[in-house]
Formats: sequence, C-alpha cells, structure tokens
Amino acid sequence: MSRVRVVMLVGGLVGLGLAGGRSAPVAPLQASAHFEVIASGLDNPRGLAFSPDGGLYVAEAGHGDVGEPVPDGGPYCKPAADAPPPAVVCWAPTGAITRVDPSGAAAPVHLVSGLPSLAPPAGPRAGFGAGGPVDISFLGRGGAYVVIGLGGDPAFRNPATLGPQAHLFGTVLHVAASGRWQVVADIAGQESTENPAGGTIDSNPYGIAALPGRRVVADAGGNSLIEAAANGLTQTLAVFPNRALTAPPVTIQAVPTTVTEGPDGWLYVGQLTGGPFVVGAANVYRVPPEGGTPQVYAGGFTGIVDLAFDGAGNLYVLEIIAGGAPPSPPGRLIRVNTDGTRTTILGGLTFPGGVAVGPDGAVYLTNFGIFPTSAGGGQVLKIAEP
Repeated sequence: MSRVRVVMLVGGLVGLGLAGGRSAPVAPLQASAHFEVIASGLDNPRGLAFSPDGGLYVAEAGHGDVGEPVPDGGPYCKPAADAPPPAVVCWAPTGAITRVDPSGAAAPVHLVSGLPSLAPPAGPRAGFGAGGPVDISFLGRGGAYVVIGLGGDPAFRNPATLGPQAHLFGTVLHVAASGRWQVVADIAGQESTENPAGGTIDSNPYGIAALPGRRVVADAGGNSLIEAAANGLTQTLAVFPNRALTAPPVTIQAVPTTVTEGPDGWLYVGQLTGGPFVVGAANVYRVPPEGGTPQVYAGGFTGIVDLAFDGAGNLYVLEIIAGGAPPSPPGRLIRVNTDGTRTTILGGLTFPGGVAVGPDGAVYLTNFGIFPTSAGGGQVLKIAEP
C-alpha cells in the first residue's frame, strides 16, 4: 500500500498545487459573529492554547530555510513528500512558541525561539507550508507540551540530512514557564519501530492533548493516535484506516491532525483526509480513553485541522479548507452544538491553523497558518461572542 504522505500538515495541499504558494487568493472573511485581529506578523502560526494563568500561547512553525545562513553551514534538506523531485524542504531554526495578549493590547512576545522548521527554500512557495512547532497543550501548572512535525520517514532525522536539530523533528517537547525545554517523547520513533497502520513508514505528529499522566498525539503521517506516558514510553491507542468512497470512487487516507479530550473523557480526533480532499469526506472521531476502535462522532467536513470544546460541551471544528481540491482554499469555523445542529461561526479563512476556547468564553484561532511571513504574516483572531 502506498501512503499519501503529508509534508508537515499540508504537504498534500502543496503537492496538489492548492493555493500555489504566495499567489494564493485571500478570501474575504465571512462571519455570523463579530471578530477582531488581536495579533499579526506571526510566522506560520498553528495550534494555540491557554496556560493556567490565562496567557495565550501559539506554536509558530517558522519558515524553514529561505536563504538566510544557518548553523554549521547548511543547507540541510530532504525530499518533499507529495512533490516530484527535485523538490525539497530545508531546515533552519526559525520555529517559535509565542505569547499573545488575549486583549490584543500588547505585542506578541517569544517565549522560545530557535526551534526547528522545514519549508521549501526557494521559488514561489519559499517558506510556504512550513513544519516545525505545530501544536501546544498545557497540563495544569506543569508547563506546556509542544509537538514538532516531521512529514516523512524518521530515517531522515540525521544531522547530515537535517542539520544539528534533526533529532527534534517528530518529538514532543516539554516547555517550562522560564522557556527552558527538553524532549520528553519520540512519536516518530513509534512509527519507525511499530508502523501501526502499515504501508510506507511516515510520521508527522501534528496535534497534542496533554492529559494527567500522559500526552496523546495525532500522527497525521502515521494515521494513528499515539500515547506518550510520563516516562516517555509510547504506545498506539488507535489506527485510522484508509476509506473507500463511492462518489467519487476513490480511496482516501484518514490523516488525523488533532486530538482533544471531550467532556465525556473520550478522545476526539479530527481528520484532514488525503488527496483529493473530497468535500464532506472528513470526520470527527471519538476514541475510548484507553484506546480502541475509532467511532464516527460527526461527519460531512472537509479538511479538519483542529478541534476545541467550550464549557457547555459544544464542539468547534476548524477546517483548513472547506471546498475540497483547488481552487477553493477558504477555511471555516463550525460549531457542532450539543443537540447535533451546526452553526458556521466564521468563513472565508485563509488556511487557519488552530482553535482554542478561552477562560473568558471567547474563541481564538490562527489565520494564514501556512504562509511565510512575507506573504502578510499570520494572525490570531478573537471571536468574543460565538
């Protein structure tokens, strides 16, 4: 079986030519609720989460190596999945974890900088679709857990190929309030040794939920849900198999991109799906807390990248694309209400990356999540009354 790989989150999108890099059309935002931009100028912002003290933190995937000098000479590159040779993505320490003021009054401030990032180094897609720090989750006052994407075979993780930070791709970092960090789990290593879904070895840890005694990670490349215990040991909780569709007649991969714990204690997982990104083919699954067979909780989505529950038990579903294959890039935020009805909260988004519900009840999300900074910069939006 040949697995449709994902370069970071969105190799499939890039490989299909979706958005075409910097020339991507920017859709006008369409809202049923008022929103405001509380931060801008971010570098490929993806997942975001609130700390126990009310701070909002964003994982910035960076822009890889777009020509600036990198440590030890470089460049350090690997083949880009879903793109014909000689397409490559190259490393540079341009990823970051950034604190954003939820009120928008203060400018964003880096808590951690210099984290690894991979992206196309040249041409119309330079910096586009970067992979690096892609999601963040807090566990009480014990600090944050950050997942670093990979998008390929873990065998690429050697200094000769991907530079001095090669070992960080495909891992989970623990980040203290001081900004000090350390590797606490190797998710790509689990794929390399077990390959739970079978087929080509491919790991791209993309979503993380920090829970008591464990961290649960959605591996978009491995089509699996992985648990990392407090001691760093990993195991597979669930596998998301390929699905054969009848209209159109095509087999698609699951590509799980996000995981969060629901009010019922189950694990909720959203899927991007693989190409050709059939409209309505993406599901939200629920998985027993101890792992097991995924169950469909809600279907009919296209290109899910993040999920978040509010205090009332409503589920917010963020789609990076809502229209399927090119030329339909606009994303949207949908609320699945507790009675099963759905409300489109915000449409016309340009490759959003993450969503979080704040302690104030407002909904926060990142926009322009796979664009290089030179394309206008990533944003954090706030919806005060969703």
